[in-house]
Order: sequence, then structure tokens, then C-alpha cells
Amino acid sequence: MPSQQETSTVVLDRSGPNSYPDAMERRRLPVGIQTFREIREEGHYYVDKTGHAARMARQGKYYFLSRPRRFGKSLLVDTLKELFEGNEKLFRGLAIHRGWDWSVRHPVAWFRFGSGEYGNPDGVREDAELQLAAMERRARLKPVRAGPSLRFRELIERLHERAGQRVVVLVDEYDKPILDALPQPKVARANRDFLRSLYGVIKDCDAGIRFGFLTGVSKFSKTGLFSGLNNLNDITLDPRYGTICGYTDDDLDTVFAPELGGLDRDEVRRWYNGYSWRGTEKVYNPFDILQLFDKREFGAHWFGTGAPAYLVDLLSRRRIASPTLEGMVADADLLSAFDVDGMSTEALMFQSGYLTISGEDHLGGEPVYRLDYPNHEVRFSLNRSLLQMMVPDTGRGSADRTRLNALTLADDLEGVRRLFEAFFAGIPYEWYRRNDIAHYEGYWAALMYSHFAAAGLDVRVEEMTSRGRLDMAVVCPGHVHLYEFKMVDRESEGHALAQMRERGYADKFRGVAPTRLVGVEFSRERRNIVGFTVEDA
Repeated sequence: MPSQQETSTVVLDRSGPNSYPDAMERRRLPVGIQTFREIREEGHYYVDKTGHAARMARQGKYYFLSRPRRFGKSLLVDTLKELFEGNEKLFRGLAIHRGWDWSVRHPVAWFRFGSGEYGNPDGVREDAELQLAAMERRARLKPVRAGPSLRFRELIERLHERAGQRVVVLVDEYDKPILDALPQPKVARANRDFLRSLYGVIKDCDAGIRFGFLTGVSKFSKTGLFSGLNNLNDITLDPRYGTICGYTDDDLDTVFAPELGGLDRDEVRRWYNGYSWRGTEKVYNPFDILQLFDKREFGAHWFGTGAPAYLVDLLSRRRIASPTLEGMVADADLLSAFDVDGMSTEALMFQSGYLTISGEDHLGGEPVYRLDYPNHEVRFSLNRSLLQMMVPDTGRGSADRTRLNALTLADDLEGVRRLFEAFFAGIPYEWYRRNDIAHYEGYWAALMYSHFAAAGLDVRVEEMTSRGRLDMAVVCPGHVHLYEFKMVDRESEGHALAQMRERGYADKFRGVAPTRLVGVEFSRERRNIVGFTVEDA
């Protein structure tokens, strides 16, 4: 029978989450390490997340968390494993240490779907069976000859009975078998149905489970994947858990203080900070920060680890113009609306980490979220990828972006005009003939916007004024360029510039920096700029 002493009582240690003997001691960077024990025993930097673990253990039983890839989810799951197994030595000096009952040790059943061949029909079943066999070996239990779901149920019951403590169930990257198979919808649906059966065991074995935690990139809300777990607490947008994964500004200034020397702190913030899940603080992607401290140079570290070809292709097929990504609006249901047979653009961009919550409004008492790029890395990297999709490779992409950056910073708008005229003229007619997207008005503005964003410039779209929305503002040190785009059927007559004057678009920037109005007009017939009018505001 289970022991009477099953529930671990938690009282948060308020002595501080990062209590190192010497705050300025240089430590090893945990690059690529997702094992809590290794980080703690080998003296790596560690940002303490155990206060969040304490709150979860004290206040609930089953939890779900969605975060983008490489955001520290696997390390969090591994930390929970060590915590419930009672490995007290690893937690000394951390927030949870003095308030946790270390005399109670729970058996842990742990699935990790971070690797595996899930594109073939039997891949996820074979992987689950291998993991179940490994759990049985570690627990010195005789293997059960049954299907994965029945075998999982038997494992929980036997662990509970033998240990006298309820079992902790952890699932890392629960959704990867589905995501990896999305190009093959039939396999993806089969993987989804298999996982639904496997995860359904958690509800059936509720009496023998102390705690459950599932994490992944996406939330497949419409599939009924969690239909059995009707008390699953989704903490993805819970402000109390906004920093459960990722590093805060304070983490960088305290835990990683020895690594900041020689780096421009404002540039670190501009490049990598900005992710928000409704918490009071924005966070950095840990992978970016560790790569920055290791390589000592700014770059698209996170973005470069997973080229979003599927995402860029989807945006192209849906004719989503890149400027419209900034300022997208969604409610909580839409942000979690993800299924094998259909996914909203907002959900895909948000869950994969290419957009984040930049603001919040309320409509009828319900929150509505404004979305935006999280930081400079994502904005310029994604737009660079979109450019490669929107136009053929002329071999001058990098040179053109470098030149555009220099011309804009130098306030040389005549040079900008010549650059874009040459660029549009260099696109072969055959490409236009094969791609109907070029016939849409938003395509031309999107090309201009994506060039500026991919050049690393501070680009702001649809800036609100009292009399309308400006198409694009490029804010530089010492000056501002305001752009309005129009599609015309004949030679330019300055309509774009006239509209800017009429609506007083420059008023918002008067007194801030010298401002110039730029009216840009395109011709479908000539497939180029036919009007580029500049006027000082």
C-alpha cells in the first residue's frame, strides 16, 4: 500500500535563486547540455528555475507547457526528474532546497521524444516501446509483453506498488512525432492517434500518479490529444510562469555577469531579448545567449539551427505579406489552434517562436494579444529567408543588403532609389510569368520592407498617426525616413507623397529627428519603380 507520507510539502526558499559563493566567479557555459545533474556537478552556470517547480508541485498535479525549440524545456523536465527522485545534493543553494521534503522519493516514468524516426508509420510505436523497455530495466522490473499503452499502465501500477509512493510522469517534446510527420498527413494523423492512446493512460492511472508534466512546441488543441486529461493545467500563457524557460535581463546581469565584459549590453538586448508569455519580464532564448558568450559575436544563432523552409513556404502559399506579420492579433484560443489538418498562421508563428506577445487588449472581458517579432535576430533572419522565397537568387543579395544599410544610414535616398530600380530590373521576366504572387500589390511593398529588415535596419510598419497608418518608417540614428507605397497604372504623379502630406504622417516625428517623406509607386506593366519622390518634412 502507498505510504501515508506521499505529498512533498513545498515552502519557497526566499534567500535568492542564484546563491553562488562568488557572484563574479567565471563558470563553464552549459552549451548543448540538457542534463541538470551534469550542470550542477561540473560547475556550469545555472539559472535557478526551481521556484517555478515548487509552485507547480504545491498548487496542482498535471501541467502542460508550450515553448519554442531550444528554449530550455528539456532541462526543466530533467530538473523535475531529479527533484522528485529526491537527489537533494544537486539542489543545495537553490530556491527550493530548504522547503522540499527530501525524505520522500517518487519513482519517475519519463518519455523523451526529442529524437526518433517519426516519418515512417511504425516509428513512434517502436520508439515508445524502446523507452518503456529502458524504464523497466532501470527499475529492475520484468518486461511486460503487451502493446505500449497497456505496458505503460502496468509500469505505473508496478512502480507505485513497489515504491510505496505515487509516480511522477514526465513527457518531453510530446508533439515531435506529429510535427516531424506533418509533410505526410496520413502518418501524422496515425502518430497523433497513437499518442492520444498512450497519454490517455495518465488519466486511467490517476490514483497512482503524484505529478504530471508535458511539454512541447505546439498545442494540438483540436485533436482531443489531451481529452482524457480534463484537469490538465496549461501554463503556457500564465503570467506566473512567464520566465519558467529563458533568461531574464536580471539573470544576465547577475548569473552571467562575468561573461558580459567586452559586449555592448544594449546590443545584446536588441539582438536577443523580447520573448513574452504575458509575464512582467521579457526573456532571452538561452541557446542564443550561450552561443553569444561562447563565440563572442552577434549572429542568428538560434534561427540558423532550424531553417524554417516549411514556414516560409506556408507564408508564401497563403500570400501573407511580411509587413503584416507585425501587428497580428489573436486570442488565446487562436494561439493554441494547431492541428494536423489545419493551423492558423498566428498559432504557427507564435508557437514556433517567430512572433511573440507585444501587447494585450480586452474584448468583451477576454484578452486579445498583439503579436510582433521578438527581437532583431528573428526580424532580419526571417525577412532574409522570405526574400529568398519572393525573388530569384540574383547572386547579389548580401551585397545589396549591405549597400542598402550604408545608403540608408548615410541618408542617401537617391542611392536607395537606384539600388531598388537595379534590383527590380534584374529579376528575369520568366520568373514573373511563373509566379502570380508578383501581380499582387502587397508583394512590392513586402519586397521593400523585407530588404530593409534583412539589412538590419530599424523598420516599423503601419505606424499609427491621428489620421491613418503609415506604410513604413525606417528609424536611423540622426534621421527618419517615412515610406508610403502605391501601385499605379501609369507613370507616377506623386500620389503617394501627396497622401503623406495630406494625412500629416510626419507630425508624429517632428522634433524627434530630421524626417524625410518618401513616396514610392510601382507599375505592374513595367515591373519596376515608376515614382520615387522625396520631400523634407
